[in-house]
Amino acid sequence: MLDNSKPVYQRLRDHIAASILDGQYRDGDMLPSVRALAADHGANPLTVAKAYQSFQDEGLVLVKRGVGMFVATGAAGRLRERLRSQFLQEIWPPVAQQIERLGIDVAELLDRERA
Repeated sequence: MLDNSKPVYQRLRDHIAASILDGQYRDGDMLPSVRALAADHGANPLTVAKAYQSFQDEGLVLVKRGVGMFVATGAAGRLRERLRSQFLQEIWPPVAQQIERLGIDVAELLDRERA
């Protein structure tokens, strides 16, 4: 889901993270160049570089000078764990409150997901 309220670099981060988590990019895979990703998303290359830099700072992306950027070993697992923790701490509590407030049956939610 595209969240236009987020800064462009954060939306790019979300896109790259989803691609890693979904297995589009696996450990050791080369990521698109800054220019290619900027062109694909209509973004400024400096904005893409900022998104990549944040992944590099977290150790999720490795840079091979003159070659490109690559997904670090174990990046998907570390990324998944960080996002899972963020979800449980920040996103889930208000959702759970809303479910309770509206009297929604959790089994009904699960049934809707399976349908």
